[in-house]
Amino acid sequence: MVSAAAIWGQQADRSVFDEIGRDLQELNQITGLKIHHKVPFDLISKDQVNTFLKDRVEEKSSQEDLRIEEIGLKKFGFVPQDFDLKKTEVDLLTEQSAAFYDYHKKKLYIADWAPKDMRAEALVHELSHALADQNFHLERFIKKGGDDDDLSMAREAVMEGQATWLMSEAVERRNGQTLKGSPAAVEEMSRAMDSGGKDYPVFDSTPMYLRRTLVFPYTQGMIFQNAVVEKLDQAAFAEVFRHSPVSTQQILHPEKYFAHIMPTRPPLPHFSGGHGYKRLAWGTMGELDHALLIEQYMDTKHADEVAPHWKGGVYALEENKAEKRVVLEYAVEWESADWARRFFEAYQEVLRKKWRKMEVQSRNDSTFSGLGDDGYFVVRLNGAVVSSLEGLRDAAVNSN
Repeated sequence: MVSAAAIWGQQADRSVFDEIGRDLQELNQITGLKIHHKVPFDLISKDQVNTFLKDRVEEKSSQEDLRIEEIGLKKFGFVPQDFDLKKTEVDLLTEQSAAFYDYHKKKLYIADWAPKDMRAEALVHELSHALADQNFHLERFIKKGGDDDDLSMAREAVMEGQATWLMSEAVERRNGQTLKGSPAAVEEMSRAMDSGGKDYPVFDSTPMYLRRTLVFPYTQGMIFQNAVVEKLDQAAFAEVFRHSPVSTQQILHPEKYFAHIMPTRPPLPHFSGGHGYKRLAWGTMGELDHALLIEQYMDTKHADEVAPHWKGGVYALEENKAEKRVVLEYAVEWESADWARRFFEAYQEVLRKKWRKMEVQSRNDSTFSGLGDDGYFVVRLNGAVVSSLEGLRDAAVNSN
């Protein structure tokens, strides 16, 4: 039998939804986006969140998709070889999810375990998603990222960055202030969110790449949204959906978004593996990916110096199941030959550190080759492009 105290507790837990109408009206006033209908809502337990996220991960990515994504992360050295992507992804998202908006069911959920003050802010964040969905169809917006990893991350930064900015602006307005005209305050708020700590042990123990790419859409996306608001005022909230950024570089450097600086697609190095090889995946490696790669294996100083000069990056994975071998094809273009050389030298350090053992067989001004943990490799510098083949059966075979 449920006690009266428990019933009262459940009723009190739902009190956050009393402000849903007020919050939606406030968001309408800030953004100018129309409210087309009411937003359904409910409380949800941590177990229900975990189940929902497992279903969403499986719906979004098949077992094969997750296997391929995990292979890619391991080939670049972003995660350890024994890393379990699916389990970590679900645990990580469950730990972080105080609230979420389900754009399939068009319904908002608040976690029943979240503290009261967290719930109030989370409600505004998720209502921001609901309002954006009513005007721009978020599921379709995200799907347009396709298999372009960097574009998909940029679109996620639009969605989460706007909701984070609006959540923070609502808090500021209730204190008689505003984020407008205060870029330093926005950056300070962004930095405060970019952490894990004892309250988030799964996050704190997760490889750096996954931690940083998880928070990037919220933190850097918020800074990007603020820059567009400063330039376009209320029109900014629709503009980022109608003419969305195409790369993480545009998120990191809003001036490149305004200038319509487009990423390049350098040609992949030639690989002809012969019979038995099948292409698993093709994707992009953006400025964010390169910044994190350099930071992980060198330091933040080198990352901050080199990564902003990125112009475009692509990769592909070729698998020979019979040989249990995956070859990484990778190419990145830089603003100039000088910056390409800087990265050519930095990438050699990445290879030395991401493998347990490395035997260098050839090194000159334009080529670096040898044997790593998963096979032979050859890295080449050609003008402003650095390319690499890794995991080859034979030394520098089928490469040019």
